Amino acid sequence: MKVIIVGSGIVGSSAAYHLARKGAEVIIVDKFHQGQATAAGAGIVCPWISKVENPDWYALANRGAGYYPTLITDLKEDGESGVGYSLVGAIAVSNDPNELNDIEQKVRRNKEDRKEVGEISRLTSKEAQTLFPPLRDDLEAVHVTGGARVDGRLLTNALLRAAEKHGAILHTGEASIIVTNNKVTGIQLNGDVISADSIIVTAGAWSKQLLSPLGIDLQVEPQRGQIAHLKLQDDQDTSKWPVVLPQSSHYLVSFDDSRVVVGATRETGSGFDYRVTAAGIKEIMEEALLVAPGLSDSTLHDVRIGFRPAGPDILPLLGTISSLDGLVIATGLGASGLTLGPYVGLLAGDLALGEEIELDLTPYNPLRDTLVR
Repeated sequence: MKVIIVGSGIVGSSAAYHLARKGAEVIIVDKFHQGQATAAGAGIVCPWISKVENPDWYALANRGAGYYPTLITDLKEDGESGVGYSLVGAIAVSNDPNELNDIEQKVRRNKEDRKEVGEISRLTSKEAQTLFPPLRDDLEAVHVTGGARVDGRLLTNALLRAAEKHGAILHTGEASIIVTNNKVTGIQLNGDVISADSIIVTAGAWSKQLLSPLGIDLQVEPQRGQIAHLKLQDDQDTSKWPVVLPQSSHYLVSFDDSRVVVGATRETGSGFDYRVTAAGIKEIMEEALLVAPGLSDSTLHDVRIGFRPAGPDILPLLGTISSLDGLVIATGLGASGLTLGPYVGLLAGDLALGEEIELDLTPYNPLRDTLVR
């Protein structure tokens, strides 16, 4: 079976890897627009602490977190070790004991059906600072050892390399989808026609423009996120520092090279305006230093911009289209891209092959009738 995947971010690269390992003929196409969300993102894999209360989101996120160990093992078997994933744990921080009580109770409930949560403990402010030294003095924490972080760029590149080892082919260019008798039959790319049995659209925030010529009004829009990378003085070893989750939409994620990533803005209505803004930098730095004032002497090393594909609600746009045979849509993951992405890619690949899906995809219908917020 021949499958074309339009979009090589975390969802598309995962779908390509999954399908190529199963022996499908895989073609990946990407225009490589500025602002691809996966390339900008610092991933947090710890849905058990999330404030999101939607059970359909949690069902997918829970499976997404549980899929990571299998994926990392498979990639290692294919010779990919530099995947940017590490099980460093996560701490939810607050100076309100009642808030932490609620978080701890929620995580303990979530552990009942998900062993990946790991060990759960309460930390004093000094214990929390031992794990993440720049933290503010009065912040206590709930510590979850099963939390992980992932570098979106490294993981996506590893998935693409591994997919190519299994025969997948990557093309650069802007694709247009060909439809014949209500069935997708291939794409036009750089003046050539490439045929396929199935097409998976994983073009992120650009999916709407790709599908519009087919009469599909996909409710997805770009949401700009600005993310700052800070380098610490004296080559501090940050490789084991846990993910820090304040009681806001912001976060702090440390990597191996004395680097702490802080962010991120959620700029709905931004369009594809690829710029670092004064207001964006002000927001992320104020939020970061409020939680971790010990970062004040760090160097502003880099600022990355990504356009999250924001759907009509918190849920991804995932599934097939009854009016077009052979088309699979997988986008709209919003701020949860690196938690959900590899697993959503796995599901998209199974849909393209016509295989049975273990999860009811009805809530994620890509054409569900909901207004974009």
